[in-house]
Amino acid sequence: MNMQPTEMIGKMLGIVCGNNNKDKLIEIQNGEVTKIKGTVVLMKKNVLDMKDFVASFLDRLHELFNKGVSIQLISADQFDPEDKSRGKLGKAAFLEKWMSKFTSVSAGDVTFEVHFDWDESMGIPGAFIIKNYHHSQFYLKTLTLEGVPGHDQLHFVCNSWVYPVHRYKYNRVFFVNKPFLPADTPAPLQLYREEELENLRGNGNGKGMLKEWDRIYDYALYNDLGSPEKGPKHDRPVLGGTKHLPYPRRGKTGRPAHKKDPKTESRLPLLNLNIYVPRDERFSQVKFSDFLAYAVKSLGQVLLPEIASVFDKTINEFDSFDDVLKLYDEGFKLPDNQVIDKLKQCVSWELLRELMRSDGQGLLKFPVPAVIKEDKTAWRTDEEFGREMLAGLNPVVIRRLEEFPPTSKLDPAEYGDQNSRIRWEHIEKNMNGLSIKDALEQNKLFILDHHDALMPYLGRINTTNTKTYATRTVLLLQDDGTLKPLAIELSLPHPQGPKHGATSKVFTPAVHGIEGSVWQLAKAYAAVNDSGYHQLISHWLHTHAVIEPFIIATNRHLSVLHPIFKLLQPHYRDTMNINALARHVLINSGGVLEVTVFPGKYALEMSSTIYRNWVFPDQALPVDLLKRGMAIPDSSQPHGVRLVIEDYPYAVDGLEIWSAIKEWVSEYCSFYYHTDEAVQADSELQSWWTELRNEGHGDLKDETWWPKMGTRDELIETCTIIIWVASALHAAVNFGQYPYAGYLPNRPSMSRRFMPEPGTPEYAELESNPDLAYLKTITAQFQTLLGISLIEILSMHSSDELYLGQRDNPEWTSDNHPREAFKKFGVKLLQIENQIVQRNNNKNLKNRSGPVKLPYTLLIPNTADYSNIGGLTGKGIPNSISI
Repeated sequence: MNMQPTEMIGKMLGIVCGNNNKDKLIEIQNGEVTKIKGTVVLMKKNVLDMKDFVASFLDRLHELFNKGVSIQLISADQFDPEDKSRGKLGKAAFLEKWMSKFTSVSAGDVTFEVHFDWDESMGIPGAFIIKNYHHSQFYLKTLTLEGVPGHDQLHFVCNSWVYPVHRYKYNRVFFVNKPFLPADTPAPLQLYREEELENLRGNGNGKGMLKEWDRIYDYALYNDLGSPEKGPKHDRPVLGGTKHLPYPRRGKTGRPAHKKDPKTESRLPLLNLNIYVPRDERFSQVKFSDFLAYAVKSLGQVLLPEIASVFDKTINEFDSFDDVLKLYDEGFKLPDNQVIDKLKQCVSWELLRELMRSDGQGLLKFPVPAVIKEDKTAWRTDEEFGREMLAGLNPVVIRRLEEFPPTSKLDPAEYGDQNSRIRWEHIEKNMNGLSIKDALEQNKLFILDHHDALMPYLGRINTTNTKTYATRTVLLLQDDGTLKPLAIELSLPHPQGPKHGATSKVFTPAVHGIEGSVWQLAKAYAAVNDSGYHQLISHWLHTHAVIEPFIIATNRHLSVLHPIFKLLQPHYRDTMNINALARHVLINSGGVLEVTVFPGKYALEMSSTIYRNWVFPDQALPVDLLKRGMAIPDSSQPHGVRLVIEDYPYAVDGLEIWSAIKEWVSEYCSFYYHTDEAVQADSELQSWWTELRNEGHGDLKDETWWPKMGTRDELIETCTIIIWVASALHAAVNFGQYPYAGYLPNRPSMSRRFMPEPGTPEYAELESNPDLAYLKTITAQFQTLLGISLIEILSMHSSDELYLGQRDNPEWTSDNHPREAFKKFGVKLLQIENQIVQRNNNKNLKNRSGPVKLPYTLLIPNTADYSNIGGLTGKGIPNSISI
């Protein structure tokens, strides 16, 4: 039997309502007008300073003149008689009692009622138009309809800022929470769906500097890092748009070109954080307040000149490790009150009590990093040095050594012989009786190899204050599952030019005397390499930068009605905003990253050359482990791979998280796509994927490894990778920063002088006072303060964090099966959390906590945590790259 349109839409939207009587037809008496009650939840413009009190007063004044907030419901099954392409519009209704709802200083929600006239001719609501006639914007969270004949409730989950009507050239439209593939969209809503995507793309009208109320998602090159007005030292090349310096795209701001360099986009003043990103991508008030408090508390660049002047009166050196420990035990004296007064002028009064962690005596005091909480010296052991490659803050680089000596992939025509100089005679005494052949065959040899990544830039890097090497570290897997370093190779470009290859020295483990001190320095140089690579590549490039084009393309081509938009959108939260802030104060010319990490001014340019080798499918954890030789295919294993190091905490925990994500994504996608043909026929999905490849990652568009997006399996794998990178991978390389690198001697970010040669004063110092020589070699006092201030911010969980397995609204979709699948996903994550805790308590798994007694908690999901506390917890997988 054929269903009538109203009956068909009613059955589809019955799912929306959570209606227990889904087969019940709409019961509306002919000609009878009924009242539908609506409940609107919104957040008014937050009160952070006096200007917002004025805004609140003006909104109330507008209400007095009948300029309120109106909502018009749009029918999902009845066309407008005057416009056959659009759903029929109901009569506008206004939010009630606005003037009696007072705005909270703490950015709380406010609930309003609205009542709609509704009759049989309107059919079923599927969307609504909202018009804000007030002076200021508000954040619209939800609209819930009750009393729609035949339905219990209809839910509209909005989560968007609504500005006054004069800011838009179009109507603000929101849709019911029922997902539709493009071809299944109710016909009266189809045009609204298409127009909303056109509005987000900007229709080519996004010329000039974009304003906060603009909702335009578009692409731009990384041409906003330099500051030409400061002179040639602050010039930075454009990243992206060429094969020479490829890069993922960033969000467009529309700022004009710099007057001194038309290739460079002009920048905002340092203290102006109002960088354009689409308004709905910006931090919430809670998150922004947290971020400002953390940032100002950590000093950053706001006080950089003043702090530098303080250090100019000293030697800018720590004299001993005890001096370093005083940063946590006693604190560091802040500049005088005049400097603090300057700071207070830059921020609102609401944030003043959060500005600095101070004991009232003007002391900057840092929390004790977890790596030295139990033992102040265990970080110096060889076992901990090797363990952190498996369970530290950068466990994604180590690989199995499949040939010895290690070889280089750099072009010998350009770089000469770059192969390793490590030989059998260097390592045989520490091989536990194994031959090289046996060790390779038994998968016992591993390498942390930063040689090829750094060598092309090393000559230029060492012309700055940095003095460092390209390193290779070879390790042996022992019977107890721990890694023992065998040798560290320190390499420099040949003094006669790059075509002559590298000059290298090999250092081997020692404990006592000058040999032990030299070995500690060799490990420091390897840690410097790993620290810089971690921050620039593992963290910034491989999570923050590569995800931003996905966010832009998703908003440009996948409607909010699209099921894949609903799947991915939680994993994009805050990312564009934090990336914009990073370009503003961290990775820009003279930014905190350049000041504190060894590549300095060449940092981002170096990351561009490494992006050339980025491969999207390889970001899948099992593929990555296979590529690095850390796993071998094994269909008998739960994840399809077998780890060659069984006690590899990042991989063990990560594979469980990966599999849980993939199972959830597979169940979700299979609900909407029953065949491969359905994927191919999805016009929005295909446009999304085409633009992502050709524009978002356009410099790699010709690579053959891109999935074709022609099958369900490709869609499932793609979405799983996106979610994995944005959630678990980012958590693994971000939130361990302060626990491990908050004590910078463990993870130095810079080296300032080369390995001392026998017969020199530096060598004599190393012999007589090895701790002082170590501290003079690694990051200086000022850079240490600035560096640990930065990573303290980066390691903080926000108080409004949403963790993997959590959603901000239980009505995020009306479809029951995906909701049940998501609940099952949450239960699985809780099980994984318990399993991680059990493994951490297993004393036989030595890599789980190591000599420093720091359990591996970075991939504990925290799914059950709704405490809204945040802070330096060292655990929890946020849904998105939000810091």
